[in-house]
Amino acid sequence: MGNSDSKLNFRKAVIQLTTKTQPVEASEDVFWDQFWTDVNLTAQDMFALVPAAEIRAVREESPSNLATLCYKAVERLVLNADSGCVCERDRQTVLSCIRLLTRILPYIFEDPDWRGFFWSTVPKVGKTDESDDECTRPLAESLLTAISDLLFCPDFTVESHGRTSADGPSDIQSIDSCEFIWEAGVGFAQSPPLNHTHDSSRAELLKLLLTCFSEEMYQSPSDTHTPNPWVSFFCSRENRHALPLFTSLLNVVCAYDPVGYGIPYNHLMFSDQRGMLAELALQTLIVSLEQELVDHSNTSPNPSTNTDTLSPCISEMHVFCIRLLNNPLLQTYLPHSCKKIQFHQELLVLFWKLCDLNKVPPYHFIFYLFSYLTIIILILQFLSRVGLVHICVFILLLLSGERNFGVRLNKPYSVRVPMDISVFAGTHADLLIVVFHKIITSGHQRLQPLYDCLLTIIVNVSPYLKSLSMVAANKLLHLLEVFSSPWFLFCSPVNHHLVFFLLEVFNNIIQYQFDGNFNLVYGIIRKRNLFHQLANLPTDVSSIQKALQRKRRSNSTHNAVFMETNNPCNTACSEAPYKTTPVQTGTLNASLKAMPRIDKLTETSQVSEDGTTLSLQQSDSTHSQSDHSSETRVRDTEPTSGEDEEVHQKRLSSSSDWAPTPDWVLSWKSKLPLQTIMRLLQVLVPQVEKICIDKGLTDESEILKFLQHGTLVGLLPVPHPILIRKYQANEGTALWFRTYMWGIIYLRNEDPPVWYETDVKLFEIQRI
Repeated sequence: MGNSDSKLNFRKAVIQLTTKTQPVEASEDVFWDQFWTDVNLTAQDMFALVPAAEIRAVREESPSNLATLCYKAVERLVLNADSGCVCERDRQTVLSCIRLLTRILPYIFEDPDWRGFFWSTVPKVGKTDESDDECTRPLAESLLTAISDLLFCPDFTVESHGRTSADGPSDIQSIDSCEFIWEAGVGFAQSPPLNHTHDSSRAELLKLLLTCFSEEMYQSPSDTHTPNPWVSFFCSRENRHALPLFTSLLNVVCAYDPVGYGIPYNHLMFSDQRGMLAELALQTLIVSLEQELVDHSNTSPNPSTNTDTLSPCISEMHVFCIRLLNNPLLQTYLPHSCKKIQFHQELLVLFWKLCDLNKVPPYHFIFYLFSYLTIIILILQFLSRVGLVHICVFILLLLSGERNFGVRLNKPYSVRVPMDISVFAGTHADLLIVVFHKIITSGHQRLQPLYDCLLTIIVNVSPYLKSLSMVAANKLLHLLEVFSSPWFLFCSPVNHHLVFFLLEVFNNIIQYQFDGNFNLVYGIIRKRNLFHQLANLPTDVSSIQKALQRKRRSNSTHNAVFMETNNPCNTACSEAPYKTTPVQTGTLNASLKAMPRIDKLTETSQVSEDGTTLSLQQSDSTHSQSDHSSETRVRDTEPTSGEDEEVHQKRLSSSSDWAPTPDWVLSWKSKLPLQTIMRLLQVLVPQVEKICIDKGLTDESEILKFLQHGTLVGLLPVPHPILIRKYQANEGTALWFRTYMWGIIYLRNEDPPVWYETDVKLFEIQRI
């Protein structure tokens, strides 16, 4: 009965606010207290009783009342944070203010005229014993400071450590929040007792904090990006709780164990309040670390204060990442007996940020990963999931820029995990190539922008691959077969780049890892016609038009090019079509931004004899061999600022102002790096043919044995320098990650649906 009265009284207050034609003065506390004093409503109740239409109506018709409501709610939070929430009534008032602001803020952000409201100077609430210059401050700073204080408020979000109600406000303000870190781990050795009430209060505050940060959702991606002022202040030295908050968020995520003691179906019998807190902590953490990436790009590559604090424990953090990332992929005998986390996408974003932020030795996060190849297997498993392909490819591109990554891939792959790929016996490098081949030949046209990234990863590791299996070798040659098809080369101004990448892979292996790669050499000999056809690719108008006729007869460019009926390597084991995760009708999905081209994503470096790398200008890279003269012709293939991936693909497919010409074909055909392969064929083909005739060999195992003991020392051209394309931070990928991150947060926060009814600009919401 009491809760019904509370809802009724609150609803009456909302109606009064929306129907008043005259401004209500801030001094009328009796009116404003109706929204938070003695109000016992859940967050779901608050969202139901404050409809979106009425918030917009107040914003448009009574803007001063909406402004006063926000000011008074922040004032109440500040006052209770200063007093320490010493009684249950104060704590309930704080929760009501949190839920009300969480409901209202998105509608303030969606209106450009209101965007600067929280950063306008207002009379400072709370204590005013400072100098006159400090008596006013932006409302946003007051709100963020109050949230930070409340996140370490004894008996509300942390244990009291013996505080009594007689302790004054000064005692609350002077507490050292480093002694109240939420969980053991980085910077804190003790594990506080689990308190569901505290976890619930923390979750409410973190949701409001994310709502404050979400102002970025309402800015168009085509707008010039500036650092998020909410995140900037929250992570600055002005927030005295920044460091303990960072470690609290990190430790809560790393310590979360969804499996527990491993009792089947335990998640159905017991509530898991810590799971919700871990998810919100992770989302807050990745948004906060976005500011670190901005700071690094604008200043120096040295780690920030937060990263320095993280670094001493960086060697242990990858273990937590592996444990949590493995959870969604766990296979159990009893169906659904183990709880699966749903925030694996946020974990992958955190993993990316940890790799990208910690680049300076001795705290090189990637360095510790190479001792655990399990993480590579997990990422390759996630690659098979729709929606996770892009982020996983970005991570692998970043890792492939390190020499040790390529070296470690030579370790035997013995752990069998459920993946819909060809059966093989080999190394982790073979697994990488087989999975990439599966993605490329899957039939998903939206994955075409990733082809050059996938091949760049293989190029980066190829100089260090000691022994490819026959399956992996055939997969690479099959890719060359389909990418070197004349009609595929002529139907796009950039398709020939894929052939250059594959030729570079073969050249690297032949020049630097010939011994041990007899399977690939044998495959090259068997498929030698491919290389001769490339060398003799027709360039006249008639041949170009004839090749393009095949494209016009096909319904789908992408599906037709990967028909494998004539591919001998698939006779032993056929591969099923690319499997997608089933979704329910009506599911919401956030659009992705178009990816930049690979030459915008990477910086080319040359590896010297001592293993050090020297950065090269873009014009010096092998990629530039592919087509300098045609760069002006392919400018239209670049995604425009803020363009969605789907829109970009449609624009490319519908573009009819480009057509291949003989001069264009000659411009890149003359630069095809075929010399090393042709020399190999010139030397080995006669030898293989001779022993086949002399010994009457029909078994390929004997030919492989001959190639295994063969040598090309002194017969090949002078080895070319090893070129590594390292990931380079840029505006295009920064926008992609920002959109991806906020799209995840938008979709995951559905109870209550914080942003669902608002007009976001950063991405488009699609209903599947």
